[in-house]
Amino acid sequence: MAIKIEYFVLDVDGVLATTHLLYTAKGKEMKVFGPDDHDALDMLRNKLKIMFITGDKRGFPISKKRIVDDMGFELFLVSTHERAKWFQEHTDPAKTIFMGDGIFDAPVFDIVAYSICPYDGFYKTKEKADFVTKSSAGKRAVAEACVHILEKFFDEKEIKPNTNVGLWKK
Repeated sequence: MAIKIEYFVLDVDGVLATTHLLYTAKGKEMKVFGPDDHDALDMLRNKLKIMFITGDKRGFPISKKRIVDDMGFELFLVSTHERAKWFQEHTDPAKTIFMGDGIFDAPVFDIVAYSICPYDGFYKTKEKADFVTKSSAGKRAVAEACVHILEKFFDEKEIKPNTNVGLWKK
């Protein structure tokens, strides 16, 4: 029997953004986000509820600018120690795909329907993942995951843009 997926939840740092921590004397000022990930997420936008979580309090305004303001997705500040509880309260874990990379993301993989880890994720987390991308965080790992989800759960083999969203929508 096929799994009915309704949610795709992604960690921000180490998944959508690289693992680089960019500090100046003022503190954390920037994050590095890669190409194609937003376009690929748009291909799933009408199929799944897409949400992002981050445990990065200091970098939250940076993540909010990219994810909420620019991309139009929900973003939640969730402690890495409270993630399993958050999934129980905000999703149906049995209908959820989670893409995470960190040392505390592996236990969440035990409660969700399907788990994805970028190539450069923590080794124990990669071992628990159902799918590990060939790409690293911030270097099209999310795009690769989206194409994988389209193929595996929606039987869509063709990569085509969602022209009903974004700045270029028809």
